[in-house]
Amino acid sequence: MNRIRKGTVWGIAGAALLALLPLPVEAEGSGIGEMPIAGISVSLDRYYTAASEREAEAKQEAKAVMEAEATTAKKEDTIKEKQDAKKEKEKEEKEEKEALQRASIDEAYEDNLGIADVENHLNIRKGPGTSYSIVGHLPKDAGCYIYEIDKDGWAKISSGGVTGYVLTDYLIMGDEAKDYAQEVGYFAATVNTTTLNVRMKPTTDSKILTLIGDSASFEAVEDDTIDDEWIKIKVDDEEGFVNYEFVDIKYQLKKAVPSYDLEGDGSGSGGVTSLRASIVAYAKQFLGCPYVWGGNSLAHGVDCSGFTKGIYANFGYYISRTSRTQAYDGVSINLSSVRPGDLVFYSSGGTITHVAMYIGNGQIIHASSPRDGIMISNMYYQYPCRAVRIIND
Repeated sequence: MNRIRKGTVWGIAGAALLALLPLPVEAEGSGIGEMPIAGISVSLDRYYTAASEREAEAKQEAKAVMEAEATTAKKEDTIKEKQDAKKEKEKEEKEEKEALQRASIDEAYEDNLGIADVENHLNIRKGPGTSYSIVGHLPKDAGCYIYEIDKDGWAKISSGGVTGYVLTDYLIMGDEAKDYAQEVGYFAATVNTTTLNVRMKPTTDSKILTLIGDSASFEAVEDDTIDDEWIKIKVDDEEGFVNYEFVDIKYQLKKAVPSYDLEGDGSGSGGVTSLRASIVAYAKQFLGCPYVWGGNSLAHGVDCSGFTKGIYANFGYYISRTSRTQAYDGVSINLSSVRPGDLVFYSSGGTITHVAMYIGNGQIIHASSPRDGIMISNMYYQYPCRAVRIIND
């Protein structure tokens, strides 16, 4: 009886407990409960939101890349346009320059141009034959006007105020000469006033380097940094500026220089002894030989002081190596007292920078520059500052 009652009690209590629990409610048309569907919906919403954000970010990045590429392409187009414009301008300037060069050559020589095709210089003779005396020298690549050519190939020419005869075997002529003139000619600044200051900078306040004389010609150097009032020139191996107003600019070829024979009589009459005449004649053998800074070979390359030192050494006179020290070798003399074989000095900014040898008739011979090599010039092509006598006779 007790066992029955106890079971009955537990049975009633269990039924009551079950009655208190909520019954599950099924979703309409589905066997899935409400809570699991809500979780999936939230997850899907988050997934689609993240995907949209990623897509927007990707579009933004793609847009930024496209804009960057467009900017780069625009910059490249601008750079290319500038480069093309620069090339076109350079081409136009080159064509204009070449036209000016050809016009200058045509004006000077017409169709009668000859250019010296030699290693150093070509002797110009008084008549059509090697038995005639030498009246001038036509440097390598120098131009001449050809008047006529005889049956033996001797051409009557004129250049630099020298008229005489040369063999056509040593001349470039015709259209070939005109084309070659474009390569070996240069724009020259020729002084059109009594004296002209060469300054260190393109301004009248700048230091004066040297003075150059009337009708002297110097190579004009291109310099885009200066205005139209000034022009840069080369005086031997130095550069300086001159006022445009006092020079005439023209494209030209090198010209012939006159030759004067010195005959020493042993007595020194007229300042010319046999020794001095021999020294000058020896120096002239190297006309047209190359200029090399620091060089010591008279035939293959030498600078101004190396040239004078080498000439004197051949006659047993040994002087120092630089122009500055040579200026104090021997005895200082007045410029008006120079004799063939004496040394003449030039300065730049008050410092001696160049030396030449006086050869008579107002001329000097010197190793001038890489373009001109060993050449003959007027003694006053620039104003000398000192003269020295090495030969005590």
